[in-house]
Amino acid sequence: MKHVIVVEDDEHNAVLFRKVLEKRLQCRVTITEDPGEVLRAVRAGDVALVIMDVSLKRSQWEGRPVGGVEISRLIRRETARRVPILLATAHAMRGDAEQLLAESGADGYVAKPIVDHEAFAAQARELMERAA
Repeated sequence: MKHVIVVEDDEHNAVLFRKVLEKRLQCRVTITEDPGEVLRAVRAGDVALVIMDVSLKRSQWEGRPVGGVEISRLIRRETARRVPILLATAHAMRGDAEQLLAESGADGYVAKPIVDHEAFAAQARELMERAA
């Protein structure tokens, strides 16, 4: 069973991600806001995908607040394994996706709220399959 880590600070969005990933892709889902937990899991090699909220209210790294772009860069810099990262944000304007992907090193982008569950599941599946 593929393991997906969801880094999300909004409980409603976290529950939605979990339900879609478990129901449509039969994934095991961990929800966290802790960058250290994410890094440990990726290093351990049991993560097939990280879904990363861009705006995080409570995430801390080395005593300071960090957002999803910075955590994505940490994953790329601190781990040898190339796990796919899917950025999720509610604040998407035209052109933002390309800039966020370039800054973060992420592999894909989804706008919140997630209204098309099937398209989201297909995007997550494709990223996992490409990385496998």
